[in-house]
Amino acid sequence: MAIVAVDLGKRNDELKRALDRSRRREEEALRELDRARERLRQAEEAEERLCSEVGDLEAEAFHRARAFLVQIRSLTEQISSFRQLSPLA
Repeated sequence: MAIVAVDLGKRNDELKRALDRSRRREEEALRELDRARERLRQAEEAEERLCSEVGDLEAEAFHRARAFLVQIRSLTEQISSFRQLSPLA
């Protein structure tokens, strides 16, 4: 009977150590999950900022293109008027 009790005690100690190792691995996995969640949150915030910047740049590019088009039309009209007035044309 004493041998069985010793064997059971050893087995119990082994199981306790295995449980401790398992708990430590679980805690580390949870910490890693928290770190991954934080990185994801930061990436999502960065994506939102970039999308906003892209939208601003697209709007600016559109307005510049319209301004250039107006300027090109004005210059084209000026050239046309000059050709009509110029005797060399």
